[in-house]
Order: sequence, then structure tokens, then C-alpha cells
Amino acid sequence: MPSVIVWVIIAILVIIVLYLIFTYNRLITLRTRIENAWSQIDVQLKRRYDLIPNLISTVKGYVKHEKTTLETVTKMRTSLISGTMSEKSKASDAISNALKTIFAVAENYPNLKASENFKALQEELAGTESKIAYSRQFYNDNVMEYNAKIQHFPVSIIANMFKFIAKEFFKTESEAEKKPVKVEF
Repeated sequence: MPSVIVWVIIAILVIIVLYLIFTYNRLITLRTRIENAWSQIDVQLKRRYDLIPNLISTVKGYVKHEKTTLETVTKMRTSLISGTMSEKSKASDAISNALKTIFAVAENYPNLKASENFKALQEELAGTESKIAYSRQFYNDNVMEYNAKIQHFPVSIIANMFKFIAKEFFKTESEAEKKPVKVEF
């Protein structure tokens, strides 16, 4: 009889250890997905960062009086490469809004609108903006899954033991940034 009890206890301990290992590995996988998703956002932000100087130089010759918009884009461009997630989010939103303004202003300049360089850059940036939006969504989906997982019981006990902490969502910082861009001449 004692050998059966010993085997039952050993079996229970093995199940508990296997559950701990499985849960820990699942949390590591989720955390790694978040890191991968963030690096995908960074890749797209870098792509946009590289395209912006070409756009600005193309637009400068046509729209000399829109200097402040171009300066805003240039300033925010540097914030995309360095800084925290929150700073990059703010810079990304500011650049998106400024780029919308530049494209809206371009409507008043037929020569600029007809420029092949401008058209190509506009398409590249539009594609990049779509990829950034998708990358943000992918990142936030992974953060949601991870954050939910570390809060569920009994996973929350293991998450706390191994110091898995909730991750921050990539979001728009203010209500003003969520509104459509208004262009006035």
C-alpha cells in the first residue's frame, strides 16, 4: 500500500512540474512574440524614417510657404529612431498627421502632384503607413494575449514567481491625435 501512495505523490509532483514548465515556456513564447512584434514596428518606422528626407526634398521646391509642416516632420523623424515606446508612438502619430497635411497641400500644386518622384514617394509612404498600422495591431494583439494570460489563475502565480509583468499597448496618446487632420489655407 505505501508504494501506491508514493507513486501517486510522484505522479502528482511530475504533473505539477510539467505544468510549471509548460506554463513558463508559454509565457516566454508570448513575451518573445511581443518583442518580435515591436521589432516589426521598428522596421516600418525606420523605413518611413528613410523615406521622409526624399519626400521633403521633393516637396520643398514646390511648397516653400509650408515650412513649419516640413520642419515638424523633420523634428519628429529623429524621435522615431531613439526613445521609449511612448515617445515613438507620439512621434509616429505626429508624423502621420504631418504627412497627411503635406499630401493635402500637394493637391494645390498640380506640378507637384504630377511629379513622378512625388507619386512614387506618396505610394511608398502610403504602403509603409499601412504596414505600420498592421504592425501596431499585431503588437497590440500579442500584448493583449500576454497580459490576459499572466492575469489568469493559476498562471498568475507562476507569472508573479518569475516576474512576468504586463506590457504596454502601442496607442495614440491624446484625443486630439485621434481626430481627422484639418487643413486650412
